[in-house]
Amino acid sequence: MWNPRQGRLRTLAFGVEELRRRRREREAALRKARREQQLVSKRLLREDAPEEVGGQSAAVLLGEAEVQQFLRLAQRGTDEKEREKALVSLRRGLQHPDTQQTFIRLEGSMRTLVGILTSNRALLQLEAARCLHELSHSEQSAVAEACLPATSYLLTYLSGHSSDFIELCLYTLGNLIVESEAVRKQLLPQGIVPAFAACIQSPHVAVLEALGYALSQLLQAKEAPEKIIPSILDSSLPQQMLRLMQPGPKLNLGVAMEFAWCLHYIICSQVNNAVLLTHGALPTLALLLLDLAGAVQRMDDVGLELLACPVLRCLSNLLTEVPVEVMGQQMELRDERLVAALFIFLQFFLQKQPALLPEGLWLLNNLTANSPTFCTSLLSLDLIEPLLQLLPLSNAVCMLVLTVLCNVVEKGPAYCQRLWPGPLLSCVLNTLALSDTEVVGQSLELLQLLFLHQPEAARAFLQQSGLQALEKLQEETQLQERIHVLQQIAATHG
Repeated sequence: MWNPRQGRLRTLAFGVEELRRRRREREAALRKARREQQLVSKRLLREDAPEEVGGQSAAVLLGEAEVQQFLRLAQRGTDEKEREKALVSLRRGLQHPDTQQTFIRLEGSMRTLVGILTSNRALLQLEAARCLHELSHSEQSAVAEACLPATSYLLTYLSGHSSDFIELCLYTLGNLIVESEAVRKQLLPQGIVPAFAACIQSPHVAVLEALGYALSQLLQAKEAPEKIIPSILDSSLPQQMLRLMQPGPKLNLGVAMEFAWCLHYIICSQVNNAVLLTHGALPTLALLLLDLAGAVQRMDDVGLELLACPVLRCLSNLLTEVPVEVMGQQMELRDERLVAALFIFLQFFLQKQPALLPEGLWLLNNLTANSPTFCTSLLSLDLIEPLLQLLPLSNAVCMLVLTVLCNVVEKGPAYCQRLWPGPLLSCVLNTLALSDTEVVGQSLELLQLLFLHQPEAARAFLQQSGLQALEKLQEETQLQERIHVLQQIAATHG
């Protein structure tokens, strides 16, 4: 691969293997940072929107006496209608944070609410569950802890027949799970994973979306890698999640999005991704990405970025664990349509969600890192120029584009001949003027690889004031060695 002249430079330069090692170390740090960026949140499910006052929702502030009165009426009202009305009033009051604090301070309040939840009156059960749901949405951890006596019953009701009630229980559990370790400790031995595995068989879309939300909250617990994810991987959940993400007429974007995030958290835990690979995660995700790209081309793209983002992350992170020879056995991962689909998304993100551009570029980087096939696809589809056009957008985007280009260049002279002559040199020369040292270092690495494989490019670099650009960087002490190497290479071939 290397000619004798390139061999002589090896003692002065970072060798190609050293360049690869450094880049992989940077990517490992980036992967770690991306794994730590989670989406902890809570969701509120309300049938009736509260009245608006001055553009803001008007939650009713209840005093201690009022809370006691509504609880008493809910428990001992003259008829079911009066009891239900009292619970509705209590629920609206519990939308106010101060009422929530009043409620949990009252002795016996939660016991009364749980008693109604476990009664044999369906309407009263539903309203009691809605009261718990309002409490679960509180930002105060003490409120979630106060709901602990109700969680076992919420779990039990997941095996019920009312899809609306199951949906409500799932969202409430999801809110409580993310807030309280005590809730998780109670629910895990009581069988929350088997209960979720049963729920995923539901034919109701609303239940599946709620399940995906609750499961994603559970997967984001700090103890998930040790105490939760192994149980999930041993269950039917991974296989069923992938089933719900398969492209086709039955695919529901909302459901697929929820479970794509679940899959993302499992993959990032790195507990046992071989299980996911065995269940066909790679081809499922690749085919889904192709399907979503087709939807973008058909202009049927409303909300697609919400699903595309976790799918891109899942593919990117899984690829880092797949041996090169295994990648080659996956037909879906040898298809240049995957590269074309990625560029459809890059264009889509550029127009509508520029913040998501790094997601697509990260996958492109992982595809091209060890695969000459995907590097060839980039060249044969004439996608280098569209890639270069992304360089000025931001330092993060620029860094990823340069990394992808390094992946292509390091494959050897045949690939470099397809990159130069062309606009590559002038575009990279512009990046040397940026203030971001990391970006400039990546540019220097790209130039070094290019010059070693394509000496004629070094001469063109000199003709485009390349040495002057390097001299301006002399003050960057951490780049001194690379600058010195490039100057020597350019001088040798110039």
